[in-house]
Amino acid sequence: MHVVTDTLRVYPAREQATTPGSGRDFAAELNPEQAAAATHGDGPLLIIAGAGTGKTRTLVYRVAHLIEQGVRAERILLLTFTRRAAQEMLSRVETLVGGSSKRVHGGTFHATAHRLLRKYGEAAGLAKDFTIMDQGDSADLLQLSRAQLGYGAKGKRFPKKETLQYVYSRHINTGISIDDIVRDGYAQFVEYLEDFGKIYADYTRRKQERNLVDYDDLLLFWALLLEASPELAERMTGMYDHILVDEYQDTNSLQARVLRGMCRTHSNITVVGDDAQSIYSFRGANFRNILDFPKQFPGATTVTLEQNYRSTKPILDVTNTVISRASERFTKNLWTQRTGGEAPWLVAARDEQQQTRFVVDRILELHEEGTPLREIAVLFRAGYMSADLEIELTNRKIPFEKWGGLKFLEAAHVKDVLAFLRILENPRDEVSWYRLLLLLPGIGDATARAAIDSMATAAWDSAAFGRYAPPPRAREAHSALVNLLDALRTGHSPEEAQVTAEISRVRLLYDGILRERYDRVEPRLADLDQLQIIAAGYPDRATFLSALALEPPQATQDLAGGTRDEDDHLVLSTAHSAKGKEWDAVFVIWAVDGWFPSARCLNNDDDTEEERRLMYVALTRARNNLSVTYPLNAYSSRRGADYSLDQLCRFIDRGVRDRMQRVALGTDDAPAREEALPSQPVLDLRALLRSRFSG
Repeated sequence: MHVVTDTLRVYPAREQATTPGSGRDFAAELNPEQAAAATHGDGPLLIIAGAGTGKTRTLVYRVAHLIEQGVRAERILLLTFTRRAAQEMLSRVETLVGGSSKRVHGGTFHATAHRLLRKYGEAAGLAKDFTIMDQGDSADLLQLSRAQLGYGAKGKRFPKKETLQYVYSRHINTGISIDDIVRDGYAQFVEYLEDFGKIYADYTRRKQERNLVDYDDLLLFWALLLEASPELAERMTGMYDHILVDEYQDTNSLQARVLRGMCRTHSNITVVGDDAQSIYSFRGANFRNILDFPKQFPGATTVTLEQNYRSTKPILDVTNTVISRASERFTKNLWTQRTGGEAPWLVAARDEQQQTRFVVDRILELHEEGTPLREIAVLFRAGYMSADLEIELTNRKIPFEKWGGLKFLEAAHVKDVLAFLRILENPRDEVSWYRLLLLLPGIGDATARAAIDSMATAAWDSAAFGRYAPPPRAREAHSALVNLLDALRTGHSPEEAQVTAEISRVRLLYDGILRERYDRVEPRLADLDQLQIIAAGYPDRATFLSALALEPPQATQDLAGGTRDEDDHLVLSTAHSAKGKEWDAVFVIWAVDGWFPSARCLNNDDDTEEERRLMYVALTRARNNLSVTYPLNAYSSRRGADYSLDQLCRFIDRGVRDRMQRVALGTDDAPAREEALPSQPVLDLRALLRSRFSG
């Protein structure tokens, strides 16, 4: 009898046959500006690519041109902000020049830093088997330092671990001093400035002793290798003849520092970006990087892409006017050969409810005219602004997907399972030990810390946990965990993927814990099934854990409401999440001062200018239809009776409005029917009122 098991087998990919490049005329397939950028020779090149002007196509052809000109593919480094972007670009390069393009080194800044640190870090005192912490792990380790130093017991409010992690990360990525970051963003904690330094010193020590590297360390260590060791810098810079960078406006000061270091022996750097779409300063992105590129790389050639292939002319007229008000920018005026299209709508609604009804009615109208729901998006400044709209869409049974929410690896149940694997990979991983121990019945904070201290005393020997004597109430859980860890170290079937087998064994213990600790069990178990499938594609545990830390999956079913029954669904998105995307029809809602732009950004000129760029990004996502809506009044809270009169977004000024179509919304209240009244008065109201005071 044939027995089917759940064991996952790995089917190795076959080598694909590829054809050499065709020697095609790239210039004939590009517009003049794209061709000038793609066929540029040596030296620094800045490509200012306006929204929808084909910047990805230009970068792809630039890589292909370099290979056609004899540059060895493995000596080209393509840096992007997502692994998927690099993969898509290199796949397109392959169709142009053949399989040699597979040797191009492409990936994110952090993935490239990781690869170089694994190769050269040991020569600089960084143990080769370091473990990468994500942002959540970093905050947890800071919490351990915070508690160990006694700051959790202060009478006054002390910064939380998330605040400590944010300040630390911003300091590393921007170079701004901790004092200035705290004074500007957390003035209430200025009295603790000295304490910030003590916690960060302990945090740094813990990372070293436990062989941990956080996300920001990857870039910092890359920069330090380039700056502090001429020998290692020569080896790293000698690996590449050309460096290309996508979305350069989103780089931070540390990334720009790395690029200058990597180009110290040559100046063959190509960067592509749009200063008008620099909207990530809260992540540390530095608007000045792209503006100052010609100064940082003397002799740079600048090519501006202005022909837009996305939007109609009326939409471009509006977006060009919005961004023309920017205080500092590269001059460009996007144009298109597309004809037709109506002017974008500017819709004033009485209140949020009328705004919602208009948006939903117009979506249904466009859908009935043939526009798929997936080609329609509603954009807003912050996630909470779509609450009323989500209720109405649900009531009308219109399927939608909201971009944002909890990422896959931030889900507690996924982090729990990964903690087991991380301990196997690095027995000194204090954060994972602490997380794992608190899962077990009978083990609380004090017991977990005592166990960790015991293992640290034993130099984190892999068997140290087995020798630890727990309190009586925790003995059963301790024994179960010891047995599991011993089983995980014994190996697996040669036909079974190593990491998948390990997750299967972890789940023999963990699934029961999950059912006890969490609600909505089934979607969480489905996430763990998916984690096992993902793991099957990696050759070993170290590669798997590094890949997840560097390029984490974005979605989890847990908070997304499960799987969708329909493929065709409307998109709801923040303007930040919509960057890089486009739709046939776009609605920008809540275009009101204090909402979009955000109130907290209006007291600082730089922040206000970034809000202008964010509005520009939102508007330029539309191909054919664009509607901007704003409620004339809004209630201060959902239960309050007080409302305020709203002011239209300051970026939609008179010049912008002149290029838009003003739309008034008709009332949906049916007129009252006139009833015939008696011809003679039947009551004297004035007399009744006089009688109250006539005695």
